[in-house]
Amino acid sequence: MARTLLVAGTASHVGKSTVAAGICRALADRGVDVAPFKAQNMSNNARVARTPDGEWGEIGVSQHVQARAARVAPTTDHNPVLLKPRGGGESQLIVDGEAVGHYAAGDYYDDHWERARAAAVAAHERLAAAHDVIVAEGAGSIAEINLHDRDLANVETARFADADVLVVADIERGGAFASLYGALELLPDDVRERVVGAAFTKFRGDRAILDPGIDEIEARTGVPVLGVLPHDDPGLPDEDSLSLPERGETATVGGDDGVPDERAVTVAAVRLPRVSNATDLAPLAAVPGVRVRYVPPDGRFDDANALVLPGTKNTVDDLRALRDAGFGDRLRDFDGPVVGVCGGYQLLGERLANASVEATDDTDSLDGLGVLPVETRFAPSKRVERVTRSVSGVGPIAGASGTASGYEIHAGRTTWTDAARDDASRPLGPESAATADALGTYLHDVFANESIRDAFVDGLYERAGRERPARDAERGSPYERAAALVEASEGLVTAATPD
Repeated sequence: MARTLLVAGTASHVGKSTVAAGICRALADRGVDVAPFKAQNMSNNARVARTPDGEWGEIGVSQHVQARAARVAPTTDHNPVLLKPRGGGESQLIVDGEAVGHYAAGDYYDDHWERARAAAVAAHERLAAAHDVIVAEGAGSIAEINLHDRDLANVETARFADADVLVVADIERGGAFASLYGALELLPDDVRERVVGAAFTKFRGDRAILDPGIDEIEARTGVPVLGVLPHDDPGLPDEDSLSLPERGETATVGGDDGVPDERAVTVAAVRLPRVSNATDLAPLAAVPGVRVRYVPPDGRFDDANALVLPGTKNTVDDLRALRDAGFGDRLRDFDGPVVGVCGGYQLLGERLANASVEATDDTDSLDGLGVLPVETRFAPSKRVERVTRSVSGVGPIAGASGTASGYEIHAGRTTWTDAARDDASRPLGPESAATADALGTYLHDVFANESIRDAFVDGLYERAGRERPARDAERGSPYERAAALVEASEGLVTAATPD
């Protein structure tokens, strides 16, 4: 039977995903057959993976990343239960990669949690039979005492997986010692006995100043601190929207590349209220000389070089939010390329039909933003698939060629309207659309394709009349960089190594 290490946390966004991915890659580099696992995830950043039946299904982005780090093909067993918030207090429930329905939290726990737990147990059993080590990731805080009787990703996983537990705390936030101490004190006794160590992440400064605190926390708890990870972003995609600005706020990503802002170009990304798969923008933010600025629906973007509308878990309600914010008027005045990905593509069309499937009310249809000559008709079924598309470099991606790979996760079918403009084309497959200044596509990870990314950025620099900065050398694989973080603390890897 495989050994399972549960990487739990004192809170959300403390670095659990990075630690788990780093351990996966470090073990794989040592020849250990390792796989990731997260019993229940809540995220609108999803990826496509094979189900136990060989179909395509959805999993959270972090488990997709961790599978790549472990050098195994991502499957829905790595994340058997996924909750995708859609607004109105509801989430879409995904079990073994397949959408089950939309439920409020109370309904989920009362009517569907037992099914979710059974799916998680079965998925873990399949992984444990096929691998030597399972690196499981918890969710949020392991110390949520109001949820301990139904905490599938933390307490339940520790129990049914017979897991050792590593508790991770973020020292950059302050209060890390208190958070760790409190979390350990609040654990159920049987789970507390499973804790084999702790780790602090995002540390800056002189380790000698930290050591007295480590000695004290070890003495008080009897739990060894197995690692202190330096503050470094290895470049892994973010799991949830905590890394984005709060609604109504503006924030810029990028800028640590040595390129002065006056030589950079800015891509404004609309921070939709129900944004999903915002990780599609990450490859752009990593390009030297590119700044990605998230703006709220009522924010200004007239000084940006391009505008991107990312995906959304609820296209209809986010369209209403844009209209209430007067976004359409500012969009019509914008002089630059506009790109819509998935839900953002649907928003840019002329019409949303059968909208009650998507909306939280019985609305039948709405007019879209009218940038692209397409309309979307929603249906209960979803398209979930990895795809490769031929590229026709036109409009905002003029000059791109070859093929582009990514994945599609969407409800609804988008078709051209009868009034489709003569200059429109399909640059990325039959359901894409482009004009001279706008592009719409269902292809998530579109900017992860080098030809498309370079063509888009080259076009922005050409329109701005600036010379694009030289491409810096690659920072290295994010998986290897995550592994280097945990390898510096040998105890973290040892905690997961088979006896």
